[in-house]
Amino acid sequence: MSNIDYSFDKQHLWHPYSNLSEPAQVFAVTKAQDCLLTLADGRQLIDGTSSWWACVHGYSHPQILSAMSAQMQQLSHVMFGGITHEPAIRLGKQLLAMTSPNLTKVFYSDSGSVAVEVAMKMALQYWQGKGKPTKQQMLTLKRGYHGDTFAAMSVCDPDTGMHNLFNHALTPQCFADAPRVPFNEPITPADVAALETVFANHHHELAACIIEPIMQGAGAMFFYSADYLKVLRQLCDKYEVLLILDEIATGFGRTGKLFAYEHADIEADLLCLGKALTGGHISLAATLCSDEVALGISQSSTSVFMHGPTFMANPLACAAASASLSLIATGQWQTQVAMIEQQLKAELADVDSASAVKAVRVLGAVGVIEMTHAVNTSLLQPRFVELGVWVRPFGRYIYIMPPYTISSAQLSRLTQAMGIVARELSVQPLPSDTPCHG
Repeated sequence: MSNIDYSFDKQHLWHPYSNLSEPAQVFAVTKAQDCLLTLADGRQLIDGTSSWWACVHGYSHPQILSAMSAQMQQLSHVMFGGITHEPAIRLGKQLLAMTSPNLTKVFYSDSGSVAVEVAMKMALQYWQGKGKPTKQQMLTLKRGYHGDTFAAMSVCDPDTGMHNLFNHALTPQCFADAPRVPFNEPITPADVAALETVFANHHHELAACIIEPIMQGAGAMFFYSADYLKVLRQLCDKYEVLLILDEIATGFGRTGKLFAYEHADIEADLLCLGKALTGGHISLAATLCSDEVALGISQSSTSVFMHGPTFMANPLACAAASASLSLIATGQWQTQVAMIEQQLKAELADVDSASAVKAVRVLGAVGVIEMTHAVNTSLLQPRFVELGVWVRPFGRYIYIMPPYTISSAQLSRLTQAMGIVARELSVQPLPSDTPCHG
């Protein structure tokens, strides 16, 4: 067993969404390979989260590690201000080749939240350049989630989201009702009318609409109708509002399409990417925009876009992302995701018979068990470890987003564990805790 100082961790290290006065149990990982996490005591867990939805090719993928190793020997980091390098250029070409044709410009940043901040700043600066400075507000959806930084928090659900503690300090935004029509079902005229009313009443002050396409992730774990996106694109065009698509959780194949917006056959004015961009091997994000947006920004008072992260276009991260996208380009993910979806539907089909289960949902490589009440993550996490899997519930949701490379046997272990815990909660519910990010 490794000599890990758990007491130091417990006393001094802050984990995501944790309480240092009463810290929850954490598990020391010493190795991650393929779809397995090896704990310090030798136990191995099948990972059902892809480390917060990022490691789509599994851990320590040899092609990505090789690219990172070679890049590290040559150029691990250099500022992007006034300097460029081949990994950034190569990655930019790959991104523009795989996204919609209208997206022609790439801005690199460090994380998904920052990619959202960048997109929002681009939208605001665009309208300043177009001579419409009153268009400074964002339209977004209830039950949405876009990150933990301040601008990103302002477009997360203000009531049921995890950021309501900061509402008094956040820029007020415009919120429309969350989509209610499930995936593969037609949107109703009433839904269209309600959405258009929001645009009609607020378009003069709206710079952009930001939305998670098809899947509302950390805020709701809900898959909604592609018709909603189609109508939203039409309304943005009609009322002169930019459309920002946040594909940080859904991009690179997770919902069964390379990008979730492809389900609706629409294009974004701005597109946010992250998480799986590097296959989860190192942090990197990107915000893509159209020529029109870039031109508007150049016409603003400063003429330059006012953002520049220190580690923007980090060569090591760009090399990892380029290798990851090369794996995506082989198309193997399509077969993998389709098989995962089929197996999830079959193996989770009867879980909704448990009394504490409200619904079971599957789309692409995402499986969700929605409970009737919020679950206690700190109590359920050790139970899943006992069952040999890494599943991290939150709110009312027990979900998995496994690596695409997961084997059928490993996936069955995950679905069996989810079913066991859901049924146990139906017999003896645990006290709930504060909902937190997946």
